[in-house]
Amino acid sequence: MPGWEIIGEEERRAVNEVFDNGAVLFRQSFAGLRNNIYKVKDFEMAFAKYLGAGYAHAVTSGTSALKVALKALKVGPGDEVITQAHTYVATVEAILECGAMPVMTEVDWTLNMDPADLTCKITPRTKVIIPVHMCGVAARMDDIMAIAGQRNLAVLEDTAQACGGTYHGKPLGTIGAVGTFSFDHGKFLTTGEGGMVVTDKEALYLGARCYADHGHEDNPAFPRGEDTRSFPGFNYRMMELQGAIGLEQLKKLPGSLAKHRANKTALKQAIQAIPGQHLRFRDIPDPGGDTGDAVVFFLETPERAKRVARALQQKGIGFKNLPDALNWHYAGTWDHMLGKAEWLKGRTLEDCFKQSGEILRRAIALPIFYKMDEARIAAIAMELKMALAQA
Repeated sequence: MPGWEIIGEEERRAVNEVFDNGAVLFRQSFAGLRNNIYKVKDFEMAFAKYLGAGYAHAVTSGTSALKVALKALKVGPGDEVITQAHTYVATVEAILECGAMPVMTEVDWTLNMDPADLTCKITPRTKVIIPVHMCGVAARMDDIMAIAGQRNLAVLEDTAQACGGTYHGKPLGTIGAVGTFSFDHGKFLTTGEGGMVVTDKEALYLGARCYADHGHEDNPAFPRGEDTRSFPGFNYRMMELQGAIGLEQLKKLPGSLAKHRANKTALKQAIQAIPGQHLRFRDIPDPGGDTGDAVVFFLETPERAKRVARALQQKGIGFKNLPDALNWHYAGTWDHMLGKAEWLKGRTLEDCFKQSGEILRRAIALPIFYKMDEARIAAIAMELKMALAQA
């Protein structure tokens, strides 16, 4: 799903416009120099409009978006935040950065949060639930939202890998109280680095905006040097060059998603046509909202999955995190972050996530690219056919 595939002259012109109008790279102030060019603010408004969200605030990364959103939700020491065993380390890092305790659920065959296990992990200390829409596919949001609603818990959607995806017609990132996005170099929409916090709740938006700007309240009654503040923050401001690129990438996003979805359909059909194989494909709660990020299937055992993956790698075929980057995306390996969690109670992390580990270690995720053509899709399917036959 790399947005870098479609970077072109449009992004170059947008960046040059910043330099041609005072070269103000700061997202605000310096009105006399910038000729009324505010790329980050324009990007925020356009992104909110695209999602149908009330508010959007741009930050430096998807990781910082998570932390900023958690701070806006007033998460702190003593709180527990529930997320899932299959995510990127950033989700847990953000929770730890707020001084809270990460609690992890198992994932099911969606590779996302298992609602049945979610109900088992809620305690009186639970403050927020973070479902993560991994590899471009929505979590089971109806179930998750129902569970959260019954217990009056906030839901923060980590939409880092699913920008542009939907769930029963609702854009991912807009179903919970707040959603976060990543715009790093490998995402559908890239600004190199960058992220966004979106919400319909004004109080959460203002809290996120303040925290990401050293606590500045952006009070219109005062110049910036005399701005008001109510609590401390940090610096997670997106700069104008990123905003300029983001605006152009956003214009290309619908076409990119359509191409990825078409390529995914073609690759999946080619894999399904391999004779003598009965592969289990990933469960997708809403196929119509899938971004087309990856084709994921499961083999009978982790050992066979490893043999097939090794054969594909030898032919120059890469993966979407599974299995090559499993350790960065599976909580069962995160002793460096979770090794002292009080909920371990003498168990190993692998013991805590047996269901997730079994599913993830049987998975092979083939990434979808914008520039895949019919020949490349056919070649991947042929190499997979031979790898399966030899494994």
